[in-house]
Amino acid sequence: MNNKCNKCGYEKANLVVKGKSVFLCSICKKFTPSSLDNLNKYINEKLNWEDLETFRKSENKNLKGMENKAKQGQIITRPPFGYKIENKQLISDNEKKLKVEDIFRTFLETNKSLNSLSKEFGFSVNGLKKLLRNFTYIGKIKFSGQILQGKHEPIITSELFNKVQNKLENLGIN
Repeated sequence: MNNKCNKCGYEKANLVVKGKSVFLCSICKKFTPSSLDNLNKYINEKLNWEDLETFRKSENKNLKGMENKAKQGQIITRPPFGYKIENKQLISDNEKKLKVEDIFRTFLETNKSLNSLSKEFGFSVNGLKKLLRNFTYIGKIKFSGQILQGKHEPIITSELFNKVQNKLENLGIN
């Protein structure tokens, strides 16, 4: 049974329940508001499914390729600070990896704020938080909610990474 999207009319829609039952395609579902009033307004603003076809094609193709790369332990984004790409492989940058280790240790062993650490190491506060949460530094790849083994060498130990994650959590830093 083909169900049409209540928003754009696309044939391949799935049932979504957000206060009431509606059918939405994967593209329309991404932008669905959570409140029932806003959902009704959103659905009433009609779109032509053909206008969204370009997004559907690129979404499926890109996700499959990225998913396959992640499953093979390959990096799917630009290299994080401390790494570089050579011959399509993620390798550590010897100068910058020392700075990554220093950032993790300084955060763990001092009571400096993220603000002062970000100034000390030349990062924004959000950039520093992203660095401290990045699984790449322990040899892993995170994609689509999964943490997979990477093919690259870790820059820091899992023990150091886990201690930093615990400190971030205890401080209530997201």
